[in-house]
Amino acid sequence: MIIRPTAFDHPDAVKLNDEVQLEYARRYGDEGDLTPLDPSMFRAPHGLYLLVYDPFERPVATGGWRRQDLNGEGYADGDAELKRMYVIPEARGRGLARRVLAELEEDARAAGRVRMVLETGDMQPEAIALYVSSGYAPCAKFGYYREYPSSRCYAKLL
Repeated sequence: MIIRPTAFDHPDAVKLNDEVQLEYARRYGDEGDLTPLDPSMFRAPHGLYLLVYDPFERPVATGGWRRQDLNGEGYADGDAELKRMYVIPEARGRGLARRVLAELEEDARAAGRVRMVLETGDMQPEAIALYVSSGYAPCAKFGYYREYPSSRCYAKLL
Protein backbone atom coordinates (compact mmCIF):
# COMPACT_ATOMS: atom_id res chain seq x y z
CA MET A 1 0.00 0.00 0.00
CA ILE A 2 1.18 3.50 -0.84
CA ILE A 3 0.17 6.55 1.25
CA ARG A 4 0.32 9.86 -0.63
CA PRO A 5 -0.41 13.46 0.34
CA THR A 6 -3.18 14.54 -2.02
CA ALA A 7 -5.38 17.57 -2.54
CA PHE A 8 -8.84 17.27 -0.99
CA ASP A 9 -10.36 18.10 -4.38
CA HIS A 10 -8.29 15.52 -6.33
CA PRO A 11 -10.65 13.19 -8.29
CA ASP A 12 -9.65 10.15 -6.18
CA ALA A 13 -10.29 12.10 -2.97
CA VAL A 14 -13.67 13.23 -4.29
CA LYS A 15 -14.54 9.62 -5.20
CA LEU A 16 -13.78 8.33 -1.69
CA ASN A 17 -15.49 11.32 -0.09
CA ASP A 18 -18.62 10.48 -2.08
CA GLU A 19 -18.39 6.88 -0.87
CA VAL A 20 -18.00 7.83 2.80
CA GLN A 21 -20.95 10.24 2.47
CA LEU A 22 -23.10 7.36 1.22
CA GLU A 23 -21.98 5.26 4.17
CA TYR A 24 -22.88 8.07 6.61
CA ALA A 25 -26.28 8.40 4.93
CA ARG A 26 -26.92 4.65 5.26
CA ARG A 27 -25.87 4.54 8.90
CA TYR A 28 -27.67 7.69 10.05
CA GLY A 29 -30.57 7.86 7.60
CA ASP A 30 -29.69 11.37 6.43
CA GLU A 31 -27.75 13.13 3.67
CA GLY A 32 -24.27 12.53 5.10
CA ASP A 33 -21.81 14.82 6.88
CA LEU A 34 -22.69 18.48 6.30
CA THR A 35 -19.58 19.89 8.01
CA PRO A 36 -18.32 22.66 5.70
CA LEU A 37 -14.95 21.66 4.24
CA ASP A 38 -12.73 23.42 1.71
CA PRO A 39 -9.62 22.03 -0.02
CA SER A 40 -7.51 24.88 1.37
CA MET A 41 -8.14 23.58 4.92
CA PHE A 42 -5.97 20.56 4.16
CA ARG A 43 -2.99 22.40 2.66
CA ALA A 44 0.23 22.81 4.65
CA PRO A 45 0.78 24.34 7.09
CA HIS A 46 -2.95 24.25 7.96
CA GLY A 47 -3.50 20.55 7.39
CA LEU A 48 -2.83 17.45 5.35
CA TYR A 49 -4.96 15.07 3.33
CA LEU A 50 -3.78 11.52 2.62
CA LEU A 51 -4.92 8.87 0.17
CA VAL A 52 -3.90 5.22 0.33
CA TYR A 53 -3.50 3.36 -2.95
CA ASP A 54 -3.34 -0.38 -3.46
CA PRO A 55 -0.65 -1.96 -5.70
CA PHE A 56 -2.97 -1.42 -8.72
CA GLU A 57 -3.17 2.36 -8.03
CA ARG A 58 -6.78 2.16 -6.80
CA PRO A 59 -7.64 4.53 -3.95
CA VAL A 60 -8.67 2.46 -0.92
CA ALA A 61 -8.44 4.73 2.14
CA THR A 62 -8.32 8.37 3.11
CA GLY A 63 -7.94 10.74 6.02
CA GLY A 64 -6.94 14.28 6.80
CA TRP A 65 -6.42 16.86 9.49
CA ARG A 66 -7.16 20.56 9.52
CA ARG A 67 -6.02 23.33 11.85
CA GLN A 68 -8.43 24.57 14.49
CA ASP A 69 -8.06 27.21 17.16
CA LEU A 70 -10.26 28.68 19.87
CA ASN A 71 -13.68 29.54 18.43
CA GLY A 72 -17.38 29.41 19.16
CA GLU A 73 -17.68 25.78 18.08
CA GLY A 74 -15.71 24.46 21.05
CA TYR A 75 -12.23 24.09 19.59
CA ALA A 76 -9.12 25.11 21.54
CA ASP A 77 -5.92 26.81 20.43
CA GLY A 78 -3.53 24.24 18.99
CA ASP A 79 -6.17 21.73 17.89
CA ALA A 80 -5.84 19.60 14.77
CA GLU A 81 -9.16 18.10 13.70
CA LEU A 82 -9.27 14.68 12.10
CA LYS A 83 -11.58 14.51 9.07
CA ARG A 84 -12.73 12.01 6.48
CA MET A 85 -11.13 8.87 7.83
CA TYR A 86 -12.43 6.14 5.55
CA VAL A 87 -11.43 2.72 4.25
CA ILE A 88 -13.39 1.08 1.43
CA PRO A 89 -15.15 -2.12 2.58
CA GLU A 90 -12.90 -4.44 0.54
CA ALA A 91 -9.75 -3.06 2.20
CA ARG A 92 -10.89 -3.09 5.82
CA GLY A 93 -9.16 -5.16 8.47
CA ARG A 94 -5.65 -4.51 7.12
CA GLY A 95 -4.62 -1.75 9.52
CA LEU A 96 -4.87 1.03 6.93
CA ALA A 97 -6.87 3.40 9.11
CA ARG A 98 -4.37 2.97 11.94
CA ARG A 99 -1.46 3.74 9.56
CA VAL A 100 -3.19 6.84 8.18
CA LEU A 101 -4.05 7.99 11.71
CA ALA A 102 -0.42 7.65 12.83
CA GLU A 103 0.85 9.66 9.84
CA LEU A 104 -1.72 12.39 10.40
CA GLU A 105 -0.83 12.64 14.09
CA GLU A 106 2.88 12.87 13.26
CA ASP A 107 2.29 15.60 10.66
CA ALA A 108 0.02 17.64 12.94
CA ARG A 109 2.59 17.41 15.74
CA ALA A 110 5.33 18.57 13.35
CA ALA A 111 3.09 21.50 12.35
CA GLY A 112 2.94 22.63 15.99
CA ARG A 113 -0.51 21.32 16.83
CA VAL A 114 -0.85 20.08 20.41
CA ARG A 115 -4.09 18.09 20.39
CA MET A 116 -5.85 15.94 17.80
CA VAL A 117 -9.63 16.04 18.05
CA LEU A 118 -12.32 14.19 16.16
CA GLU A 119 -16.06 13.90 15.99
CA THR A 120 -17.75 10.65 15.07
CA GLY A 121 -21.14 9.16 15.74
CA ASP A 122 -22.68 6.42 17.82
CA MET A 123 -23.45 4.41 14.66
CA GLN A 124 -19.72 4.01 13.92
CA PRO A 125 -18.52 1.55 16.58
CA GLU A 126 -15.52 0.48 14.47
CA ALA A 127 -14.27 4.08 14.35
CA ILE A 128 -14.78 4.54 18.08
CA ALA A 129 -12.86 1.31 18.77
CA LEU A 130 -9.96 2.47 16.56
CA TYR A 131 -9.71 5.84 18.27
CA VAL A 132 -10.00 4.50 21.83
CA SER A 133 -7.38 1.83 21.13
CA SER A 134 -5.13 4.58 19.71
CA GLY A 135 -5.22 6.63 22.91
CA TYR A 136 -8.17 8.95 22.29
CA ALA A 137 -10.49 9.79 25.16
CA PRO A 138 -13.98 11.31 25.20
CA CYS A 139 -13.94 15.10 25.44
CA ALA A 140 -16.34 18.05 25.48
CA LYS A 141 -18.34 18.22 22.29
CA PHE A 142 -17.24 20.59 19.53
CA GLY A 143 -17.84 21.26 15.86
CA TYR A 144 -20.81 21.18 13.53
CA TYR A 145 -22.58 18.27 15.25
CA ARG A 146 -21.88 19.25 18.88
CA GLU A 147 -25.61 19.59 19.68
CA TYR A 148 -26.56 16.19 18.23
CA PRO A 149 -27.20 13.39 20.77
CA SER A 150 -25.53 10.83 18.47
CA SER A 151 -22.31 12.86 18.27
CA ARG A 152 -19.22 11.51 20.03
CA CYS A 153 -16.10 13.66 20.41
CA TYR A 154 -12.61 12.44 21.27
CA ALA A 155 -9.21 14.03 21.83
CA LYS A 156 -5.58 12.97 22.20
CA LEU A 157 -2.62 15.11 23.21
CA LEU A 158 0.05 15.11 20.55
